Amino acid sequence: MDKETKSVIRPTDDEARLLAKGLIRSARFGALAALEAGSGHPMASRVAVATDLDGTPVILTSTLSGHTAAILQTPACSLLVGEPGKGDPLAHPRISLFCNAVPVERQSSVHDRLRARYLARHPKSELYVDFGDFSFFRLELLRASLNGGFGKAFELKQEDLLIPVDDPQHWGALESGAVAHMNEDHRDAIKLYAEVLCGAEDANWRLACLDPEGLDLVAGDRIKRLWFAEPLDDPKEMRPTLVALALQARNA
Repeated sequence: MDKETKSVIRPTDDEARLLAKGLIRSARFGALAALEAGSGHPMASRVAVATDLDGTPVILTSTLSGHTAAILQTPACSLLVGEPGKGDPLAHPRISLFCNAVPVERQSSVHDRLRARYLARHPKSELYVDFGDFSFFRLELLRASLNGGFGKAFELKQEDLLIPVDDPQHWGALESGAVAHMNEDHRDAIKLYAEVLCGAEDANWRLACLDPEGLDLVAGDRIKRLWFAEPLDDPKEMRPTLVALALQARNA
């Protein structure tokens, strides 16, 4: 009689969910796997990555790129994110996201929101983001395979990866104003967020994005994710939350 095979997949817990979300939110780039248009042969491309408010990955692609034709013909695709550090690259966390690529209409509020969030993460893309042959795609998440390191495998569902956002347009409008205000008038608080609460090195940190679960801080190619103690139910909670975080950092 064959011995029962022991599953290598661990039960999904809050620690795994947080690790998965952190890998997605902090990704600067990823490997997009799609089926080549025409041949149907698997192809992989490096793409720059940002996220929508709910955590959905977002990419900006040109019609000249092979992967654009691929996801237009076959929207089913995968995205691998998670940067290796020192030593064995297989010892570092990474996550494979199973997605459907959905193009974003240029003349839409969704496009405006994604454009602002993408540029906050990739400011150099302002040189070409508005070219007529460039388009945004939301990589709508279906499920994910998380490898947290040797012996730490998890299978996650859509609800493990995304945060519901009832009114993205309202959130996006308030986020845009809050980010601009913080970067213009409260760089001292942003520095505290990064260097005290996130343990980052001294750098010219700025606030890139805000969402119901936390905020993204950037300094050049470096990214730090700061999670709120509890998800925000209303964008009006942003200001008191940011004030409270600054106070927490000053008292640390």
